[in-house]
Amino acid sequence: MIAKLNLWWMIFRISLAERLVYRGDFMLSTFVRFLPIITQILLWTAVIGAGDSDNIKGMKIGDIIAYYLLVTVARAFSSMPGLTHGIAGEIRDGEIKKYLIQPIDLIGFLLVKRIAHKLVYYMIAFVPFAIVFFLLREYFSGWPPVHTLMAFGASLLLAFCIGFFLEATFGFIAFWWLEVTSLMFIYMLMNFFFSGHMFPLDFLPDWLRNIFDCLPFQYMAYFPCAVFLGRMTEAQVIHGLWIGLGWAVFFCLTANLSFKWGVRRYSGFGG
Repeated sequence: MIAKLNLWWMIFRISLAERLVYRGDFMLSTFVRFLPIITQILLWTAVIGAGDSDNIKGMKIGDIIAYYLLVTVARAFSSMPGLTHGIAGEIRDGEIKKYLIQPIDLIGFLLVKRIAHKLVYYMIAFVPFAIVFFLLREYFSGWPPVHTLMAFGASLLLAFCIGFFLEATFGFIAFWWLEVTSLMFIYMLMNFFFSGHMFPLDFLPDWLRNIFDCLPFQYMAYFPCAVFLGRMTEAQVIHGLWIGLGWAVFFCLTANLSFKWGVRRYSGFGG
């Protein structure tokens, strides 16, 4: 057990050092990540200004801006750039053989590397995030209570788990379908719309919102933001956390099963 923990710790340290090499890329991507906020501010200011009311479904322009700032944080946790295509590429090129002959769990290896990736990203992005949130602090009513912050942290952790295992599952589909680009394009479109990244899900009519609530996407963006902004009751937050945990466990199982079943039909040739 100790030897295995030492192995994962070594992998984490190596991945951390590897990611720190690209700190300039992290800083640039952090800056670019905030640019759409300017577009959103201008867009929703124009939308609300053109209407007869100063709010949409109870959300004023300040609430919407605060929401999109928090979406940026949530998406930074749940998005997994390169994960699916990396897995699919290794399956297609035969490089996945090295994980099959070494005593290392592939999913665990990818998870530790992704944790290191996120940790380095937030170490470098903390200052830009802090500056942006400080400049736009007037759109927030203040810090929520401690229990809300704890629920917000738990929701971000669930967003990370759902995003990782979901995209890992798509990557392992390459055992059956070598090219997953088209599939990922459809997934990204659905995720952008259903997760609340495009607009707050509060704007939807009740019948459509009930459909969206049955999907896992909202726990990758909308749900953490709604928790922080206090747009949910305590009972709704607890209920949502349990559902998010259920989706995380579900996609963890699908990722592991798709990998095991895929390996059974996989044939690797060459050096």
